[in-house]
Amino acid sequence: MSTLRTRLQPFRSFRSRLTLFFVGIVIIPMVVVAVVLFLLVSTSETGKTDARLAQSERAASGYFQEQQREGQAAAEEMGADAELSGAIGAGDRARVADRLRALARTTGVRASRLELNGMEPIAVGAEHAVAPAVSTLIDDQERQVGRLVVSMMTADTYARQLRRFTRLQVILTQSGETIASTMGGVGATVRIPLRGTAEIDGRRYRLGGFPAPAFGGGRMEIHLLARETAAATALSDSSLIVAGALLGFLVLAFAFALTVSRSLQSEIQRLLVAAQRLGAGDFSVQVPAEGNDEFAALGKEFNSMARQLEARLDELQRERGRLQGAIRRVGESFAKGLDRDDMLGIVVQTAVDGVGADCGRARVRARPGEQLEEVATAGDIGHYRQAIHAAETAVLDAGEGAEIQVGGATALALPLHTSDGADRVLGIISVARAARPFTDADRELCHYLASQAGISIENVGLHEAMQRQAVTDELTGLFNHRRFQEVITTEVERTRRFGSDMGLIMLDLDNFKRVNDTYGHMQGDLVLREVARVLRESSREIDEPARYGGEEMAVALPHTDLEGAYQFAERVRRRIEALELPILDGGGTLKVTASAGAAALGVMPGTDKDSLVAAADAALYRAKRSGKNRTVKAE
Repeated sequence: MSTLRTRLQPFRSFRSRLTLFFVGIVIIPMVVVAVVLFLLVSTSETGKTDARLAQSERAASGYFQEQQREGQAAAEEMGADAELSGAIGAGDRARVADRLRALARTTGVRASRLELNGMEPIAVGAEHAVAPAVSTLIDDQERQVGRLVVSMMTADTYARQLRRFTRLQVILTQSGETIASTMGGVGATVRIPLRGTAEIDGRRYRLGGFPAPAFGGGRMEIHLLARETAAATALSDSSLIVAGALLGFLVLAFAFALTVSRSLQSEIQRLLVAAQRLGAGDFSVQVPAEGNDEFAALGKEFNSMARQLEARLDELQRERGRLQGAIRRVGESFAKGLDRDDMLGIVVQTAVDGVGADCGRARVRARPGEQLEEVATAGDIGHYRQAIHAAETAVLDAGEGAEIQVGGATALALPLHTSDGADRVLGIISVARAARPFTDADRELCHYLASQAGISIENVGLHEAMQRQAVTDELTGLFNHRRFQEVITTEVERTRRFGSDMGLIMLDLDNFKRVNDTYGHMQGDLVLREVARVLRESSREIDEPARYGGEEMAVALPHTDLEGAYQFAERVRRRIEALELPILDGGGTLKVTASAGAAALGVMPGTDKDSLVAAADAALYRAKRSGKNRTVKAE
């Protein structure tokens, strides 16, 4: 024990304590702030690069899919070419290759590959291509004889285009081999990951990318490379400068503390009195600082500290104003949100934090005219529920904000209106706290957040409408081809996973071209809309009717076997046959018929999505060839 006291003896002097105190409240916080600042700068630079890579990946993927869609149209056009079919039937490879080249010139195809059953593939065009599209070839007996793979763009062109609109370096690889690159220093064989960092040609890059189907089979990888900035080097230099400055400041501060502490012993009482007055909020206190000795300098510093504290209080008030501004900026960002419930959760939490409330909640209507439903809360509203309910009732009655005090609790509720100024209440934002009423500033802040939340709810509705338009055929109101492909892929996978049934019908209007040629396209559009209406009215909620293309429509039928699909198709066919459509440019009515093919996964073990569609399509064409206006089951 005596040894410990001996070791602590040097720290009992006032001078030593002052020095340690000065270091603790000045130097250490400055070091912590500097470290945090460096971490924030480093994280910000990395985040910007990753965000840029993510945005570029989405753009590159969308461009890839766009090329596939263009290629699909060209593949179907080439696959339907009669001369090509004749050459295939004759088994003349040279004639087939010549015809493929001719069709490629007319359709803009850059590479094509014909894969026939029992024959070596016939490939023409560029060696490396991207965004392959596939068309199945069917002979006169409705048998699949092969497939045609086409691409509208070479790998080099795709890489250059990505480089042009993303401003990033692009490398395309397949099986570890480089097939296209915008970088001159990349070898023929390169192994780079889709994510992370890599050093290429002596430079560091952050990586992004995605896998995609390759033209000749298998998969290719599309790599996007962003050059790492010099931020790390600059940060390292800054760290040395700041460290040197901190070290110098530490030395000076320590020397200053030792010098000043020599004269504090005799004047400590006077300083204590002044400190007490200062602690009471009297910033006008002045410590006598006559003379030129060290204590006079400390007195001056004390007086300076009082002025600085007063200035700091003023700065804190300004910080409060800046906080209010930051909350307003957060509120402006709400108007861009697309997830209604999450956005309202942020609004409620921001309102609770901004006004110092104990709890809050948001209630909205799922649809106009329906009851309000609670979608977000912050804090425990149990003790404040009565006050909140009273305030919300007042809002519904008056259509404007209300503040109610009930049982020692104060609740403030504000309506969510539409941006057009209509009185219709979309929902209500409420906050509550114990007893203390809300100030004008509190009400103004909550009103602002509520107005921004109302705009955001409208934006959510607009976004959902745009999403519906993206997957809906404009003429018929059915799902479009893209949505149908997504649905049937999902349903086939679900059917395989759970061992249930999956039915599909393909339906085509008989002699529809004759309707357009005789009565015009407006009459044809009317026919398509009416047939689509029959499909919708005949379908269950879980069914997925879609316009497959032209006058051909399809319906995915989850949990339906082949017989169920056939019966569904027959009901639809009879209802179409019973339609009597008015002729638009004259008197009388028009009757139409349809042929349908029905297929199901349950009778075709191991069948994938494409095979299911092909089976239903083949059944449809058998119905066409056997007299039309009938339904045929898949074999």
